[in-house]
Amino acid sequence: MLTLLAMIAFASNSLLCRAALKESSIDPATFTFLRIFSGAVALWLIMTVRKRMIAERTSSPLVETGSSSSLVARHVLFRYGNWISAAALFVYAAGFSFAYVSLSAGTGALLLFAAVQATMILWGLHKGERLSMIQIVGFILAVIGFVVLVFPGLSAPPLAGSILMLGAGVAWGVYSLRGKGERNAASVTAGNFVRAVPFATALIVIFAPWTHVDLAGIAYAIISGAVTSGLGYVVWYKALPGLKAASAATVQLSVPVLAATGGILLLGEPITLRYLLASVAVLGGIALVVATPHLQQNSPRG
Repeated sequence: MLTLLAMIAFASNSLLCRAALKESSIDPATFTFLRIFSGAVALWLIMTVRKRMIAERTSSPLVETGSSSSLVARHVLFRYGNWISAAALFVYAAGFSFAYVSLSAGTGALLLFAAVQATMILWGLHKGERLSMIQIVGFILAVIGFVVLVFPGLSAPPLAGSILMLGAGVAWGVYSLRGKGERNAASVTAGNFVRAVPFATALIVIFAPWTHVDLAGIAYAIISGAVTSGLGYVVWYKALPGLKAASAATVQLSVPVLAATGGILLLGEPITLRYLLASVAVLGGIALVVATPHLQQNSPRG
């Protein structure tokens, strides 16, 4: 259920980002900054409220209201999260935003998820994870369905946009892999977002001469950061400990399917045979990968 919720959040995030960068006039640097900053603020507020609720339940004294928020922020920053994950989060968000300025939705999705798959599955193999034959078939089926779904939007991609999107995919793979060992998902995600704010601030300063905003773009960025990114990534970090690297990589192929479903339900887009066949292939392949036990690298018995 956590994985499903995370994938719905990712699909919603994809729709919001695409709407902001394609349909509004906001520039990618400002969008990235607002997305990360609003995510950090939302998670900081959640951590502050949770800290107070815990203090009230345990009847433990809490510092005065005027200083409690700053103490919670420092607590999150210096105890939870880390700079490597924050840098990966920033590289993903910035690369994604700048790449979509020049890439079509289909090409961008293919490059992004290809990089995510390669990063996470290769790392899983390096750590000794093995896929059974059924899982390999499921993975291939999911990839075929994914390509069928995005293929009509493919075009010869520009080199700069392709490099940015591939970098974003690798960074997201790294960020996801680093979340597998975390147990306090909310605090760790909050710490990572807070640490990513300085990177996003430097980005918006560098690109200040090209800054352009509008109300729609700002709204999309804030919703994307506070809800579908901030809260969505907390849910993802909660789900990751229960997933193998290959499973965590494969389930993310469902994001374009869920985004297309959202377009059908919310935007009145037509249901096509291609969408139906691709959805069955992707979701069926994911089910084979996730539901079938992995073959672990076993030590000799004696």
